[in-house]
Amino acid sequence: MLILIPVESPSDISSKIASLSNKQAWALIRFEDGEIRSVSFYEDRGLIGDEWIDFIILENKFENYIDFMNEGMMVLVKRQEETIEEIMEAFKFKELDEIGL
Repeated sequence: MLILIPVESPSDISSKIASLSNKQAWALIRFEDGEIRSVSFYEDRGLIGDEWIDFIILENKFENYIDFMNEGMMVLVKRQEETIEEIMEAFKFKELDEIGL
């Protein structure tokens, strides 16, 4: 499955999540069998291509998430996690909040 996270800077799994207005890049995580298989960074979400993204994880519930839902993504929000690694650990144990209409 593919998971999208807006981040402050593109580096590695220690990159910190950012609000949509402050993001510098998108982290695209390939998550399979309870493990991070790969992390790719994109400055423009349009460069990701036609791959189906299952989830997007946002910094807070006040972000504009409707467009992501319209694209078929499930929208989750972090609690206290800051880095990609912490967020994915919370994802694994279903410790992220779901946004719904």
